[in-house]
Order: sequence, then C-alpha cells, then structure tokens
Amino acid sequence: GFIMIDRGIPRQHYPIFDAQGVEIGEVTSGTMSPMSKQGIGMGYLKKGFWKEGTEIYIGIRDKKLKAKVVKPPFHLAK
Repeated sequence: GFIMIDRGIPRQHYPIFDAQGVEIGEVTSGTMSPMSKQGIGMGYLKKGFWKEGTEIYIGIRDKKLKAKVVKPPFHLAK
C-alpha cells in the first residue's frame, strides 16, 4: 500500500511514477483516510519498488504528487 505525502486523493487507474518520472505502476484503489486525514491506496508496482519507505509519485490531475510505500494496515492500533 501507500500513503500520500502531498495533499491529494488517489483513485483507481491513476498512474504511479518513480522519482525520475518513469511510469512504474497503477493505483488499484484509493481514498481519503478519515483517521489520518491523508490519501491512502493500493496499487501494482514494478519489482524493485515494493520496499517499505520507497518514494513514489501518483499522477493526479496532470501533477505528480509524492507518496510513500507502506505496509498495511495504514493506521496504528490503539
């Protein structure tokens, strides 16, 4: 999964890019987390970009917004 660092809501079929702007995957699902108040999502990534903490970019409305690969669940249990 991934969490958005920049403000934005990822949606199905949005492209995922690496830091050089090369397309490396696609969002399969995404939404705004009511708990963390940030965009979260799942997607397919090319091998080599799966490592937790990897910086990725989601293509949203002709912009590339920064996100980070994380391990689900997206929140901390209390």
